[in-house]
Amino acid sequence: MLVIKIIGRETKILEEYVGECFVDVIYRHSYHRGQAIRIETDKAPCFLVIQLDDVMTPALIYLKDESYTFPVPFGEKKISYNPKAFWGRLHRITAREAYEWEIQVKKNLCLNPYDIHENHACYPHAIANVETRNSSMFAAQNAINGNTFNCKHGLWPYESWGINRCPDAEITIEFGREVIIDAIVLWTRADFPHDNWWRQGEFIFSDETTMTVTMEKTHLPHEFTLEPKVTTTLKLGKLIINESDQSPFPALTQIETYGYETHKGG
Repeated sequence: MLVIKIIGRETKILEEYVGECFVDVIYRHSYHRGQAIRIETDKAPCFLVIQLDDVMTPALIYLKDESYTFPVPFGEKKISYNPKAFWGRLHRITAREAYEWEIQVKKNLCLNPYDIHENHACYPHAIANVETRNSSMFAAQNAINGNTFNCKHGLWPYESWGINRCPDAEITIEFGREVIIDAIVLWTRADFPHDNWWRQGEFIFSDETTMTVTMEKTHLPHEFTLEPKVTTTLKLGKLIINESDQSPFPALTQIETYGYETHKGG
């Protein structure tokens, strides 16, 4: 069973929609501060394809718990989203069980435009040890939302992971289960001359093995291949800034990891 709920303040259920393996909702009301969208299932852990707003990208996610609550963003929390998202009085929300071929096909294992800081159920999930000014436009989850516009910085569509000039900045992607990675792509932010760039970094896997990579000054993606690696997390750290440019602002627009599931379930 799948359930989509619109939750109000003090967890009041405003509307509820129930389906067997697919729920398609038309919500004909404006959102207000304090409201949230909740997805529930009795089949967790499981793979779902969700779309929480019709202007956002559908995403295949791994739901580890029986429910996931996504607060409708307002104010500062909204600036990293398309301004049309969650706006107006007509909203389509969908959730369905993923098809077997969607689960088993090679894919970007990092993609989750519905990640939030408080997420401990809907994977992948991005966390970092620093975010510039704790601003939503520089939050870690921006690096896994699928948006690769890296020629500027700031509000959507130029949100990124910003490191607040921290020399020990790290970002970690939690997959919530074992996956097999054989390629990694980094879109470093390229708003030159405002931005600087990293000339080197290190990937660290859940078994503590590492992979050192070099980068260059470019708006194009950095593509890295590796022998298939089983892991539950991927950390990017030990980032070395280019010393010849004066800017103190390197940043990451997007990280993509390509590979396969080790098996269907959790």
